[in-house]
Amino acid sequence: MNAKTPGQSLPPKKDRREVARETARIQREEQKKRDTRNRWFLRGGIGLALVAVAAIVAVLIVGSIKPPSPGPLNMASDGILMQGDGTTISAVPTAATAADAEPVPTDVSALTDTVNIAVYVDYLCPYCGQFETTNGAQLASWLTAGNITLETHPISILDQSSSGSKYSTRSANTAACVANYQPDSFLDVNAALFANQPTEGTTGLSNAELVSLVEEAGVTDEAVATCITDQEFSGWVGDATDRALDNPLPNTDIGALTGTPTVLVQGVQYTGDLGDAAAFEAFVMEQATATTDTSGTDTGE
Repeated sequence: MNAKTPGQSLPPKKDRREVARETARIQREEQKKRDTRNRWFLRGGIGLALVAVAAIVAVLIVGSIKPPSPGPLNMASDGILMQGDGTTISAVPTAATAADAEPVPTDVSALTDTVNIAVYVDYLCPYCGQFETTNGAQLASWLTAGNITLETHPISILDQSSSGSKYSTRSANTAACVANYQPDSFLDVNAALFANQPTEGTTGLSNAELVSLVEEAGVTDEAVATCITDQEFSGWVGDATDRALDNPLPNTDIGALTGTPTVLVQGVQYTGDLGDAAAFEAFVMEQATATTDTSGTDTGE
């Protein structure tokens, strides 16, 4: 028998049973209320979690959809066209492409007195470097003499190969900065970028080192340094790269770009040895002759 609490009498047995049933009923009701609250809390938590996930996804989607970027001066075709007059090399001036405008392909029908060469390059691409090392001096010689025009399209398809530094984009932006602010120095900077080409898998040159590189190549306009540091045309580089990868190449019968370097002579792709200067020269002469035979205009040296 339980000890009786001092000063407190026990209720009759019948009343004790009623009290126990009532207590149990109250406990059941309280448990139901707790269960209901927990279910609502759970549902609310799931709802809030879903809202949070949806918000994160929306931010990621919006962040990945970047608005088009305006292009640099003198690259209306997504490339810069260089020409020579017998003594000097200069850029053909063009207006900047608006952010929402399509590039304007070079009108090669107006270039009847030269062999027209176009190259698509990534400054981290070792094969692009090989082509430049082998043929850069010859191209510059032909260009100075006025025998060819040379249109260079810097693109970025190897960002994933620069340990997170996006060197392909940064170096292509560097080229675009020069095209915009000091275009006649473009060919010298192009050669310097390849002469100092980093190895794939490394971070490559820093922005400060790219600034030093262009200055050593003869760039004096201080706006170029700011442009490189601020990555002024990095958005355009991405847009131009997407256009090259998604659309047929202008002035050719070739579909979308599949790799670099892509070298086009009179709209015909060179598929020979990138390290064989004689083979490339023969191909250029072949295309020049083919143009002469078709048009009756001598485009050779």
